[in-house]
Amino acid sequence: MRPKQKEIIKEIEKLSGKHSSWKVFTDFVEVAAITISNAVDRTKWREREDRYLAIVKEYGKDEFLTFKKMFHLLIEAMDETVEMEGGPKDILGPIFHELALHNKWKGQFFTPVDVSELIGKMNVRQLKPWEIERLNEPCSGSGSMVLGYAKAMRDNNMNYNRQLLVTAQDVDTKCVHMTYIQLSLYGIPAVVLNANTLTLEVWDAWYTPIYLIDGWKMREKAKDHLINPAIEEATQMMMEI
Repeated sequence: MRPKQKEIIKEIEKLSGKHSSWKVFTDFVEVAAITISNAVDRTKWREREDRYLAIVKEYGKDEFLTFKKMFHLLIEAMDETVEMEGGPKDILGPIFHELALHNKWKGQFFTPVDVSELIGKMNVRQLKPWEIERLNEPCSGSGSMVLGYAKAMRDNNMNYNRQLLVTAQDVDTKCVHMTYIQLSLYGIPAVVLNANTLTLEVWDAWYTPIYLIDGWKMREKAKDHLINPAIEEATQMMMEI
């Protein structure tokens, strides 16, 4: 675990006298997710801003300043990881486990970083510069598996900021927030859904900044209206013959 991650844990523990570590962590990731979302997505701004203010009221001014400090530490940890390890890596998942929070909600365990990176290496395929890889993560947790794949792309000289398009989902809102924060800050185009993969129920959607800025929402909408996926696939097969 990197020093910045340890600093985040210390800051959470400082607030754990009055509030539980579970509450501090879950409130932190929700506030961070809302902060990112409301900077780029106006569609649910009011609803998310009201939720942000409701969380703020539960903490004193000095306590909430700790949230801002943790957010900056998180960004620094991610920048350091990309620079020193050559690609993105799950920062929040190990913090969650280090705080032993995984034992408090249905025995929840996230995929270890090393395993995620190994699976990424085993499954990554070489893309031409103009090709896009679409990745669907049905149970995202902290987003570790997506990040492992993104790192494998970078290790193979591909640009995950431009060539990877992700749909990630989880029934747990905390996991949605964790995944959304990390994919957002690493610059990965993604839609993160609060959804049940088995029943196909969808309750909320979070769009990463680069997804919106690069126009993926409009591109996908145009594709849905103009191109039948089956026809597109058949056309592509014919072109390859």
